[in-house]
Amino acid sequence: MADGPAASTATADVSPHADFEHVGAVADAVLYEGYLLYPYRRSSAKNRVRWQFGVLFPRDWVEADGPVTPTVSGSADSWYQRTECLARIRRPDATVRVRLRYLQMQRKQVHETGPDDGHRDVPSLRTADGSVHLTFDEAVPREAEVTLRLDERAHHGTTVPVGAPGGTDVEPLPGDAGRVVRVREELRGSVTVTAERLAPDLVRLQVRTTHTGLAPAPRTARDEALRGAFIATHTLIGGHGVEFVSLIDPPAALHDQVRACRNEFTFPVLGGVSSLGDDPPTARVVLSAPIILPDHPQVAPESPGDLHDAAEIDEILTLRTMLLTDEEKREARATDPRAAAILDRVDTMPPEVFARLHGAVRSLTPSRPAAPPGERPVAPPGERPSRPVAPPGERPAWWQEGGDDGLSPATDTVLVDGVALGGGSRVRLRPRGRGADAQDMFLAGRTAEVAAVFHDVDGSVHLAVTLDDDPASELHTWYGRFHYFRPDELEPLEPAPSDTPAAEA
Repeated sequence: MADGPAASTATADVSPHADFEHVGAVADAVLYEGYLLYPYRRSSAKNRVRWQFGVLFPRDWVEADGPVTPTVSGSADSWYQRTECLARIRRPDATVRVRLRYLQMQRKQVHETGPDDGHRDVPSLRTADGSVHLTFDEAVPREAEVTLRLDERAHHGTTVPVGAPGGTDVEPLPGDAGRVVRVREELRGSVTVTAERLAPDLVRLQVRTTHTGLAPAPRTARDEALRGAFIATHTLIGGHGVEFVSLIDPPAALHDQVRACRNEFTFPVLGGVSSLGDDPPTARVVLSAPIILPDHPQVAPESPGDLHDAAEIDEILTLRTMLLTDEEKREARATDPRAAAILDRVDTMPPEVFARLHGAVRSLTPSRPAAPPGERPVAPPGERPSRPVAPPGERPAWWQEGGDDGLSPATDTVLVDGVALGGGSRVRLRPRGRGADAQDMFLAGRTAEVAAVFHDVDGSVHLAVTLDDDPASELHTWYGRFHYFRPDELEPLEPAPSDTPAAEA
């Protein structure tokens, strides 16, 4: 039952919304991020602590040790998620459609048949056919949908119940050696969608997902409490006759409205493929995930399938998986069906598919002739000292030996507001909105020292900096770990008083 205007719900058998299909691969990567990590075996230490993103527990259990405050990373366990974003109304009959996606934990317990035909719990069991069965926690994907008409009543909101039923499935094992029992606990929650009219053609949407089920005992271990939790919870927001505004790079006229949006335990970004010339950036769908993503995130077309670790490189994980021993592969296959699917894909991967994993160059920008030998280049803002354009059929000079002669990161400079910035220059960080790394946004206004100027093969320039207030800055400099910013993201500072030579008496 729903309270509020024009509410509806739908389960996982509903046909996918066309706009949601554009972000399907990315949304699935979010759903299964960290689900099972290389080497995909139950015995691996990294697979003993699982499900760190988007986990919603009952409120009483979460607050048993004190209230939880949303963190920068959004990784703290909570009982709710809150997403707010801006949408422009393009039609008088506009509607918003919200799809909630999550995992429901499923306990897979192996039972061995005893001498009296009874059963006892065992961690693993090998049957007469040589197959191995392991006790492990699996997960079942779930979805629900909510629709809201953006009429004069939309500000009252719509609340609908969501969740998944509990259940038990029993699978007999060959030769009556035992059985596999899969148990799921019931999940209960709610999704509330409201729309606040900010202008005749602009609304602030709020989507709040809350766990409403019964809490386990206060001292219940997290591994046990996960049985009744919403896992990897995230939402897709689309609709009919609406267009969403970027919260990362909003139009200047909407900066204040964007700053007023409150997002807790989620990070909403524009989904789908970015349109060329889309200024300011907009989209017909928003992906609100428990992990930080850029606008218009995409899965590389070369990737043949999910490896459950978006922080890694497909080629590296594939090579490592190829090197697993036969015994390790048997354990991985017995651990989880998704692990078995990864091994099958790697074992049967055609050479041409594997070759594509080595990397791809999306574009190369022609460049101008380099500075004369012996002259230190000073690049204009946002550019690098150019290189000659290679004739058709030949490799660009940049890719040839000696193609980077004349560049010196430690001594090169780049002009910013008429000031030549290079190693030792002091700057204030001003991350730009469009295209900025979301993590860099938290460094806005901080002061830093430039360590080096790096020129990229695509013609751009990045300055490596260390933060003034970072107690580990010397250590970072020692092993070359820096923050990187474009020239237009830096504001030159006057030399600090301690850097200015004392006046002669």
